[in-house]
Amino acid sequence: MRERDGAVRVGFRTNTLSDERLQYIRQLGVTDVFINPTEPEGGTGGDIFVDESDRTETDRRLPLAPDEVPSVEYLQSLVNACGDHGIDLAGIHTLGYNCYGDIKFDREGRNEQIAAIKQLLRNMGEAGLPILGYQWNPRGVVPMRTGTVPVRGDAEATSFDLDAVENAGDPALDREYTEAELWENYERFLQEVLPVAEEAGVTLALHPIDPPNIESIGGIPRLFRNVESFRRAMEAVPSDNHGLKLCLGCFSEMGVDVTDVVREFGERGDITFVHFRDVEGTAESFNETFVDCGNYDELEIMRTLIDTGFEGIVIPDHVPTVRDDTDWGHRGRGFTAGYLRGLTRVASER
Repeated sequence: MRERDGAVRVGFRTNTLSDERLQYIRQLGVTDVFINPTEPEGGTGGDIFVDESDRTETDRRLPLAPDEVPSVEYLQSLVNACGDHGIDLAGIHTLGYNCYGDIKFDREGRNEQIAAIKQLLRNMGEAGLPILGYQWNPRGVVPMRTGTVPVRGDAEATSFDLDAVENAGDPALDREYTEAELWENYERFLQEVLPVAEEAGVTLALHPIDPPNIESIGGIPRLFRNVESFRRAMEAVPSDNHGLKLCLGCFSEMGVDVTDVVREFGERGDITFVHFRDVEGTAESFNETFVDCGNYDELEIMRTLIDTGFEGIVIPDHVPTVRDDTDWGHRGRGFTAGYLRGLTRVASER
């Protein structure tokens, strides 16, 4: 029997779908996972949150690049592996910068990246994977975090300080780009890929730039930095197959009323899935923290999600590093999953 905490359920992001990882996830009562793709040579596309644990003989990863799109058969094998443990493979957590960087800047290689994303969408549809997360953030080029700080009980949490940013920029850029140019490139991307997503039955989910608010770092305009930009993204090419990977931590970093954001996009039906995390501070200087700390009232947020009719997955995303934890954060994620499952139960029983 699979436990379901109402319409809202708790999931994880993971680089591996090894039997050991899936067994642990299921033991926590988690029923849904997103797989993080890796670069074919083994990199993580600039994601500083490494996940090299549980590399056992059943290690199952998802190499992804414009010249290496996973087949329907391979994607189906991942779906089946999850199903063997009573878990749904909800989708691919995000596209790496290696899959969209040339599209973002409209440079050589763009057409190959567009073709690869279209093929990926078709393959996902055939394999029964319903969600493809993405973000317009040059990860590995512009820093996402600049350090760590101690939080409760001397656990370690990542932090960002704009004053500490050094040597940011994309060495592949031969000129500066305006925000208007990047919007034009982005909207053209939507016009090309959303019809394929609709045909395949796959929903694209847009993540905010992290950290937000800041107009430019390293000479690169940062589009999805505020609430207005997400309204524009959802309205640019209207589609039922386009929504938000609503990262509560990023909106918390913006310094806005996160409850209002959840209510607005929830009532519009634009929330595809949720990163349920929080921070202390705001964009120019903040640190991540435990899910029961931070800038917003987490029970109020969960209740608002439910009140707006959201029926989907909330995932911890980043968690502080606690004593004797793994690089994936088995202990930290275990705590967070339990807390979120409790929140869904309390928020649903009013």
